[in-house]
Amino acid sequence: MSDAAEQVDEKSAEELLRERRRNAVRAADRVLWRGGVSGTMRERLAALAEAAPEVHDVDEPGDIYGNGVVTALEERVASLLGKEAAAFFPTGTMAQQVALRCWAARTGNPTVALHPLAHPEVHERHAFTQVSGLRPVRLTSEPRLPTADEVRDFDEPFGALMLELPLRDAGFVLPTWEELTEVVEAARERDAVVHFDGARLWETTVHFDRPLDEIAGLADSVYVSFYKSLEGFAGAALAGPKTLVDEAKTWRHRYGGMAFQQFPTALSALVGLERELPRLPEYVRHARVVAAALREGFAEAGVAWARVHPEEPHTHQFQVWLPYDPEVLVEAALRQAEETGTYLFPGYWDRGGPGLALAEVTVAAAGLEWTADDVKAAVADFVARLPRGSVAGAEPAAQQVP
Repeated sequence: MSDAAEQVDEKSAEELLRERRRNAVRAADRVLWRGGVSGTMRERLAALAEAAPEVHDVDEPGDIYGNGVVTALEERVASLLGKEAAAFFPTGTMAQQVALRCWAARTGNPTVALHPLAHPEVHERHAFTQVSGLRPVRLTSEPRLPTADEVRDFDEPFGALMLELPLRDAGFVLPTWEELTEVVEAARERDAVVHFDGARLWETTVHFDRPLDEIAGLADSVYVSFYKSLEGFAGAALAGPKTLVDEAKTWRHRYGGMAFQQFPTALSALVGLERELPRLPEYVRHARVVAAALREGFAEAGVAWARVHPEEPHTHQFQVWLPYDPEVLVEAALRQAEETGTYLFPGYWDRGGPGLALAEVTVAAAGLEWTADDVKAAVADFVARLPRGSVAGAEPAAQQVP
């Protein structure tokens, strides 16, 4: 078989798996998280049309280059985060590049201190260096946010400290409030500005036991996402001093982010702020119930090596690690959904090492229906579908696992 034919077959297999997973989520009677992307365009547009009048006057004209409903969204975000102003962006990748290049011009230093697991380092194809002329440096390799000492003692100057809150790829982890304030103070001692990658900042209030504006108030600028936790169609916002935001809007235009009309996305973001934002603390608290039940369920099912990380989730998302190959776990999860209507792990399983895989678990509105006993029963059924004689119960090879 030619390389081209193999690529076609591989792509077809991926598409078939994606369709199978999508169908399983839609058909399942019980799932921890459905997510807006599981709906059809017709369903999502109908839901937006129903909800939009609650948050904005839909009889007014659509926005043109960022006025109208987009301006209303920007003002709402600035108010929620306690900042002077905010700017809507089509993507977080663009918003953060613009923010940090503006800060670099002001500080005279294009070096950005961040974590090696931060989104720009892992998921943006080196956009900082390739597009914006920024120079990232890594403060620590530990799967956690940097400490104040690591910031204070870093051996070269940097103009900005970027903190991803929560740090997704380390398990949606957060520092304590005291640790966070100390890190910010350490950056200030170095005359560095502080920028929060707050794609999921919305759900940090339970862990920090602080309101959003107090959390955001620690940083000079903050980026937030509208689709990750709020179920918006897309989009992001950058919030901070008005002078910075005004400059960012100029760079937004230069980067191609000045779309002609964005009212469907802006409306969906406003709906998310109205409907989902108030429920996030409830999701976070119930995620802790689910996480504890998963730990107990795997222990009762005889899986000797299983991890829920963090043991008590910091947000409504966390990781599960199991000693199986990802393909085995994906198939078991799908068969459970197709045969029982219960979809315990609707997300992807990624390889974490030889014979080891991890999945991200999200607990949202649909997950509130699950009791701890429901979770443990689903775990028992899921484990029963794993092949016998596999590595379940074996200790995986030594490697860095949370």
